[in-house]
Amino acid sequence: MLLVVAIFALASHAWAADEVDTQTFKKVGDRELKVRIQKPADAKPGDSRPAIVLFHGGGWVGGAPKQFDEQCKYLITRGIVCIQPAYRLLSREETTQPPDICIHDAKSAMRWVRLHAKDLGIDPNRVAAGGGSAGGHLAAFVGLAEGIDDPQDDKTLSAKANALVLFNPVFDNGPEGGWGTARVGDRFKELSPAHNISSDDPPTVIFIGRNDRLIPTATVERFAANMKRAGVRCDLHIYDGQGHGFFNSNPYQTITLVEADKFLMSLGYLSGEPTIQAPPLPASGEQSADAPKKKKKANRSE
Repeated sequence: MLLVVAIFALASHAWAADEVDTQTFKKVGDRELKVRIQKPADAKPGDSRPAIVLFHGGGWVGGAPKQFDEQCKYLITRGIVCIQPAYRLLSREETTQPPDICIHDAKSAMRWVRLHAKDLGIDPNRVAAGGGSAGGHLAAFVGLAEGIDDPQDDKTLSAKANALVLFNPVFDNGPEGGWGTARVGDRFKELSPAHNISSDDPPTVIFIGRNDRLIPTATVERFAANMKRAGVRCDLHIYDGQGHGFFNSNPYQTITLVEADKFLMSLGYLSGEPTIQAPPLPASGEQSADAPKKKKKANRSE
């Protein structure tokens, strides 16, 4: 078992990635906000490829766009364009500052991607959003919620994601099992994606550890149930024994990436089976919301 995991971890670092293109998607005062763009080796302008915009975690106060580099290195080999935006962070000291500017920038990034779809070689109708923790909140917001737009944005361009890939997302900011309630205050119905579920929301996959101390399993299960009640597909993967940020390290980085691949493949974003194989999991395993127990193991913080 240890040999299998070790070989797989080495193989994951062998995924080829061309030089990362960095472009400015927005200016705020003197600051330029950048996106990292990773493309398949044979990509060219005018293509109509799917894309995924990945928002980093960090509690809205930290983190960096490179968080999902390993996932991107694999996904571009499967034909999808990966985009990793920076966004303005909140003050660690002002603990009641709501994440409006983070949302502004997330929506601006989505609009920039669609505005430049032809040059990026992507299909503007197949733009998924993904993210971890607070980045999962931003991804979920651009998929589920309305409003909180940057006044400078061209709102004729849609900021709505066509699919969501969420890694222990803090998408519920309400007082009942939510996270970030001190920052959102009584605006939680406006700022919390979990409180903005409707029938036109995009198909979603969620990865969460059962031992996550920030996000109770019951909160995520309630979200998934409400999505399904609204008629929206929501695949939930719960991993026993795992805490917050478990997806950042192998073997779970690979395990969740394979499941994300299968989800995107089911939507027609990718074709063929995953070209990597997840290592076997301990008997304690994974619990899907829709299936009997599978398998699993590991941990790391955001």
